[in-house]
Amino acid sequence: QVQLVESGGGLVQAGGSLRLSCAASGRTFSDYTVGWFRQAPGKERGLVATIKRGGSINYADSVKGRFTISRDSTKNQVYLQMNRLKPEDTAVYDCLARAVSGDYWGQGTQVTVSS
Repeated sequence: QVQLVESGGGLVQAGGSLRLSCAASGRTFSDYTVGWFRQAPGKERGLVATIKRGGSINYADSVKGRFTISRDSTKNQVYLQMNRLKPEDTAVYDCLARAVSGDYWGQGTQVTVSS
């Protein structure tokens, strides 16, 4: 079992930056694939970025070159640095930890990008 708590969301103007954090309690993040997903109003939740146990990283095409995911296993946290934000990045961002036993989600953090 793992509990996830996201932070760092907020309101930012287009072109600005935010850094999301996801803190885990329970088992260490290094045992899991971890990542970020997002859900905009009226849309399904979709992938933003993931880091697999072995360290390979995957990004959604829409955020490549603007977002960077990273993991600090010593602090049991995963981060999402978001640069050059666009209004279409507005969504609730959810942290995921994926294990053989199942998926664990945080409560979500709202990111709003104004034009």
